[in-house]
Amino acid sequence: MSKHIDTLLKGKKGEDDKLSSISKAINSNEAPVKEKHARRIILGTHREKGAFTFWSYALGLPLSSNSILSWKFCHVVHKVLRDGHHNSLQDCMRHHSNIVETGQLWGNLHDRYGQLVALYAKLLCTKMEFHVKHSEIRANLEVTDEVLERVAGTDINNVFQLTVEVFDYLDTELRLAETVIRQLNTSIAISTLTSGQCRLSPLIQVIQDCSHLYHFTVKLLFKLHACLPADTLQGHRDRFHDQFHSLKTFFNKARDMMYFKRLIQIPKLPESPPNFLHAASLAKHARPVVVIPDEDEPEQVDDDDDDPEPLINVSDVTMPSMAVPQQFDIFDQTFGPANGGFDDRDIQIENLKRDLELLRTDLERVKGEAQRYITQLKSQINSLEAELEEQRVQKQRALVENEQLRMELEATRRRNAEHESVQATFGEAETRAQATEQRYNKLKEKHTELVSSHAELLRKSADTVKMLSATQQTQEEVERTKQQLAFEVDRIKQDADMKLEEQKFEMEKLKREFEEKKAEVERVKGTLQSNEKVGEQQTRSMSALQAEKERLMHSVSEKEAALSSLRHAAQLQQSSLQQERERSTRELGELQGRLQEKSCREEQLQQKLLEEQFSLLQGTVSEAESIIQDAVAKLDDPLHIRCTSSPDYLVSRAEATLGSIDKVKKGHSDYLTNMGDVGGLLRALTQFSHLAADTIINGSATAHMAPTDHADRLTENCRGCATQSLQFLKDLKSKASLQRADPASIRIVVQKILRLGEELRPKGMDVRQDELGDLVDKEMAATSAAIEEAVRRIDEMMNQARKDTSGVKLEVNERILYSCTDLMKAIHLLVLTSTDLQKEIVEGGRGAATIKEFYARNSRWTEGLISASKAVGWGATQMVESADKVVLHTGKYEELIVCSHEIAASTAQLVASSKVKADRNSTKLTALQQASRRVNEMAAKVVASTKTGQENLEDKDTMDFSGMSLIKLKMEEMESQVKVLELENQLGNERLRLGELRKKHYDIAGVPAADLSEGNGLAPSSASEPSSPKPSKPSIMRKPALAQKPNLPPKNMFR
Repeated sequence: MSKHIDTLLKGKKGEDDKLSSISKAINSNEAPVKEKHARRIILGTHREKGAFTFWSYALGLPLSSNSILSWKFCHVVHKVLRDGHHNSLQDCMRHHSNIVETGQLWGNLHDRYGQLVALYAKLLCTKMEFHVKHSEIRANLEVTDEVLERVAGTDINNVFQLTVEVFDYLDTELRLAETVIRQLNTSIAISTLTSGQCRLSPLIQVIQDCSHLYHFTVKLLFKLHACLPADTLQGHRDRFHDQFHSLKTFFNKARDMMYFKRLIQIPKLPESPPNFLHAASLAKHARPVVVIPDEDEPEQVDDDDDDPEPLINVSDVTMPSMAVPQQFDIFDQTFGPANGGFDDRDIQIENLKRDLELLRTDLERVKGEAQRYITQLKSQINSLEAELEEQRVQKQRALVENEQLRMELEATRRRNAEHESVQATFGEAETRAQATEQRYNKLKEKHTELVSSHAELLRKSADTVKMLSATQQTQEEVERTKQQLAFEVDRIKQDADMKLEEQKFEMEKLKREFEEKKAEVERVKGTLQSNEKVGEQQTRSMSALQAEKERLMHSVSEKEAALSSLRHAAQLQQSSLQQERERSTRELGELQGRLQEKSCREEQLQQKLLEEQFSLLQGTVSEAESIIQDAVAKLDDPLHIRCTSSPDYLVSRAEATLGSIDKVKKGHSDYLTNMGDVGGLLRALTQFSHLAADTIINGSATAHMAPTDHADRLTENCRGCATQSLQFLKDLKSKASLQRADPASIRIVVQKILRLGEELRPKGMDVRQDELGDLVDKEMAATSAAIEEAVRRIDEMMNQARKDTSGVKLEVNERILYSCTDLMKAIHLLVLTSTDLQKEIVEGGRGAATIKEFYARNSRWTEGLISASKAVGWGATQMVESADKVVLHTGKYEELIVCSHEIAASTAQLVASSKVKADRNSTKLTALQQASRRVNEMAAKVVASTKTGQENLEDKDTMDFSGMSLIKLKMEEMESQVKVLELENQLGNERLRLGELRKKHYDIAGVPAADLSEGNGLAPSSASEPSSPKPSKPSIMRKPALAQKPNLPPKNMFR
């Protein structure tokens, strides 16, 4: 009894200690969690094999009222997940919603720790979801490569999905670390203060997780590259490179912090990420190992203090300097003081000191190597323990399976015994049923019906023999005959059973009557015995009863005789029925034999027909291949170079080819459904081969008149169309690949040819070709004039501002106007440089033609140049008007910023237009690029001066809430939140409106959807753009045709 009480008291004391450790570890003090408190919480999870006690206390914490409390709570949960009992993961997963709510609450509030709590909560949720899904990977991520291979499996889709999940896992870890370090850099907290250590202490677990996740990503990416092409994994490689550089930067910054030097040894990552395109690079990869030194923390007797204990022990640093004077005192006591200064003993002392330092260095090195060996041994021990645990689990699973098999064997034996007994019972029941059927089956009345039905069957059999020429109909008739025969036999059996039941019912009725009469006789006998004194009356009644009895017995004997005769008739009927059955069976066997012979002949004919149909298909496919190969040969034929074609005719041929591809696909599916009819596929292939060859030839002819980039892409797509067509035809020629033949790849290539043909169609026919040259000079001159006018107006505004304003406003206006003047000068220089480069291009490329003929021949480039110059002049005018409004305080600073961005974009368009046909080694091109960089710098200067002036002129009221009560503050906070939500809603609506305006803008300007996505910053889909071996030239986006611009519609784009 006393032992039980002691056990209870110890358990109660342990629970109280655990609760005390939780309350001391998770508090509102801005200090790191003490290691001893966290260690006690983790040991408690191992004692109770779960985290139930921790969560029962943690649910009562006021996490929504203090961000530091929530931050330390997330830190302790992270430690419990990593180092606690493995059942702690399931306990924490039950409270997944609480962690999500805490993160969302602090994420919506503007608090420095609140932002960290939101990121930490997201990290914990990602960690729990990952380890619950992949239970074989422990929460501390310390698993061997074999376990990782087993989790990934052999299915490449599972490996791909696991890689994405590990990427997301590592992203949440890095995002938390980057936010913590960014807050330390922007605040006064440093790593040696408790405020900085409070933020930095959870990064120890983050470093441990990141080292393992980095190793996982390297292994999985090498495995993916071994199974998938490199182009498919380009996105994975880009994402890994970003994570690699972020992780390396994080490790380098953490390694330089004083806080981490004594607590953790951070591994060094390689200078460059692994090259996944070479499988041999996997051998160079070394798994990063994080070492946590085993330093015993001095336990304090009194844990009730609220002062945070420092995690960096600085006593060891000051010990050598304190020990030096003591060493000199001992030396002086032993040998006496030095006489007069420096002598040999001082030299010996210095030498000894140097030796001591060398020995200390060697000792530290030996300690480091020993620590690494210990870490490696610990990892080996952990892996061996994991293997041992796995073997134990497998052994337990094998024992359970053995027990289940034994139980199933016993159940099978019992079922076999029951089955044998049931079979015996069934045999007896069947024997009794046969005896009853032979005894009580009355079939005399049905004999004639059976004979007539048999005769009908014989007539139907004769008709069936006559109809054997039509095989399918004969088979169906035989089946119907068999069904009718079976139906007649069943109906006869049913009638026989009904008669048997009637006979049974009559026999039972007679038996009941007999029993009743017998009982009556017995009753009468009893009456006679009890009433012997009754005389003649009883005697007469007795005689009457005797006579009745004799009559009844006679009737019973007659019934039995009739029953025996019925039995005999039934036996005769049964024998005759059996003979009829045997004869019908023989006839049916003969009919089935003839039917099988007919079916074999039909199968042979059908097989021969299929072979002939497939031979016709092979011949048609061979002819189609020769047509397409002939078309491909013309692409390289020198005589074909002089052939030209219009983009309109190419578009019509491509559209007709797309229609024929649909017919081929339909004919292919019809042929696979019914391989006896190949006519539709043959007609579709014949049409497709001619149209595809026509498209290839006309595509090559159109490329002879197209610009270089379009010509290269058009020729490449024509070759791709031929390659895909030949591959499709090759699949049709073989029965093995006939099922998977698909013309979808041909459709994609033809659609690309169709789009190129549409791009090459002439546009902007409102301006005559001979007017383009004059229009270029006019627009460039107009742009220069607009810029000079803008500079003049800015000077006028400068003088007016000096007269009307003073002080800070004058300084702001001067700074803005000076920056606008510099921008206009830079743009003017850019326009002049662009004009010189255009003259060089025209002189170098026109040859014997005139300047107007050169511009007319390159009409699309000329139109792009005109559009770019218009956009520059319009932007300069708009900027002057915006600057005038800002100086007069009638406009907004944001208008000036937007105008600066528009001018930068317009000048970039002008530079790109000029670079298209310029020589790369041209000095004027270099000058143009320098002028473009100067414009970008001046535009950035305008934006910066505008923002600085706006900040200087804005009045910022001081926020004084000292006189408000708690209720008033809460009301103000709710009103502020309402305003924030309203502004966010307005911002979202305005962004949607901006997107619709841009979409309408590009629809009016005639920009394709692909160019629109590029203009909005979206990456074009790799599936829709053909890969070209040549570097693509920069595309040029145009400004919309606004009211302030000249009325020349902008063009689509040119290269």
